[in-house]
Amino acid sequence: MSPDFPNCVRGVRGMAVAPHALASQSALAVLREGGNAVEAMIAAAATIAVVYPHMNSIGGDGFWLISRPGEKPVGIEACGGAAMAASIDEYRSRGLTSIPTRGPLAANTVAGTVSGWQLAHRWSNDTLGGKLPAARLLEDAIHYAKHGVPVTSSQAQCVAAKRAELQSIPGFADTFLPSERAPVTGERFAMPRLGASLQQLADAGFDDFYRGDLARSMASDLRSAGSLLTLADLERHQARLRAPLALVHSLGTVYNMPPPTQGLVSLLILGILDRVSVKDMDPLGPKFVHACVEATKLAFHIRDRHITDPDHMQIDPLTLLDPVALDEMAARVSMTRAAPWGRGAGPADTVWLGTMDADGVAVSFIQSIYHEFGSGVVLAKSGINWQNRGCSFSLDEQALNSLMPGRRPFHTLNPALARFSDGRTMVYGNMGGDGQPQSQSAVFSRIAHFGWNPQAAIDAPRWLLGRTWGQTTDTLKLEARFAPATVAALAALGHEVDIMQAYDEAMGHAGAIVRYPDGSFEAGYDPRSDGAAAGW
Repeated sequence: MSPDFPNCVRGVRGMAVAPHALASQSALAVLREGGNAVEAMIAAAATIAVVYPHMNSIGGDGFWLISRPGEKPVGIEACGGAAMAASIDEYRSRGLTSIPTRGPLAANTVAGTVSGWQLAHRWSNDTLGGKLPAARLLEDAIHYAKHGVPVTSSQAQCVAAKRAELQSIPGFADTFLPSERAPVTGERFAMPRLGASLQQLADAGFDDFYRGDLARSMASDLRSAGSLLTLADLERHQARLRAPLALVHSLGTVYNMPPPTQGLVSLLILGILDRVSVKDMDPLGPKFVHACVEATKLAFHIRDRHITDPDHMQIDPLTLLDPVALDEMAARVSMTRAAPWGRGAGPADTVWLGTMDADGVAVSFIQSIYHEFGSGVVLAKSGINWQNRGCSFSLDEQALNSLMPGRRPFHTLNPALARFSDGRTMVYGNMGGDGQPQSQSAVFSRIAHFGWNPQAAIDAPRWLLGRTWGQTTDTLKLEARFAPATVAALAALGHEVDIMQAYDEAMGHAGAIVRYPDGSFEAGYDPRSDGAAAGW
């Protein structure tokens, strides 16, 4: 077992972790009723879409990794494509040289996450014998939306910071500025229209979001708001089962989602680190941080040159995970000097959640609306806040992620899963754009290479190269708890360093669960969030 600093949550019959405690409790309640890890995750995903509305929404996208003992892991891609009316010419005809980051024209991709819930629920019933109906899994979320929950400080601060930018966007002020002001931490906040939409899904089924009354209502409101999305775009959408990418690691096998996510980036970083002997380094020292940052730069270079909608990629991502290719990348890491660094991909608002059940089924799940509150558009009748994932498209025909009707956008989202040779299984992940693969490398290495428990691995100070939630600079950002000698050594290596708060939300919200061969669990949640790990 791992060290006991700080203490982590342990259990033997099931475990859940989320960046909001109520979502963890929704998952645990399903597990205690005999539900499996997939059913528990649907409940948690629905709850967190209500109680953490600045970070995610049912108007966003989602990705799943599901593992069960003795079988290959399964991935679910619940990522919506661009509207069929969303073309470069359409935006240029409006005098635009780039896609707006906010407003109706930023709401240009189908929201896929509910389709992922639907496919996961069907897979659970068919494969795991799941029996809990959608109405049960949405029960907590419906209650919280209709009757309200206390506002987190994270939401209160986010609304206050983004009010000037978002308050004029259709539906935002009516939903997120009650009494024409930002909500106060601890104040009860309800979204009754969203509660009614969730109730509609509970009654009519998840497919109603795309091909039913709710779909027709949303399409009408999207049109009225000025979005390019139509009912036909919703009806065309389906979630997909995808084979995860797999990295052969010295300690086992690590899995992540294929493009259009940056799951490949997370695996490349771990593959490089596995070859530069990080296990012999101080996990809080400058050599380890430097190695992780340099591996990140190499992986981001691959990402920014190649990763897009897989239907438009020019290379097979599996070739980059070949041991020879990883050897060549690792050989380019200099331990004596920082490589040049350009511009990162930028911010993203996301939630990562994990569940495991007593049968060993494990779920790593991520759900997002991209920027804080996504496009800012909240649909008048359904109360659904729509994502702005499509603002990542380019209006340059020659760009890697150029806008095309129906095209899937590039996603920073990437849920992670590891199966170790010693019989352990781990799900882990993080929110935060460029920060996702970096925090994954920190959490994975601290658990896998250094033997820390999940809570210790997540609690310890982290770093971030580039930009994420609330940040605009591309420096190497270090939490203030790193030793001054570490900061000085990194600067001497050539890193442009900024010092952040001791526990800074810019580092994102991480989480992890480990299941041991004896069936016991350990879990950690991020103190930078409002989360919890819950087991029994």
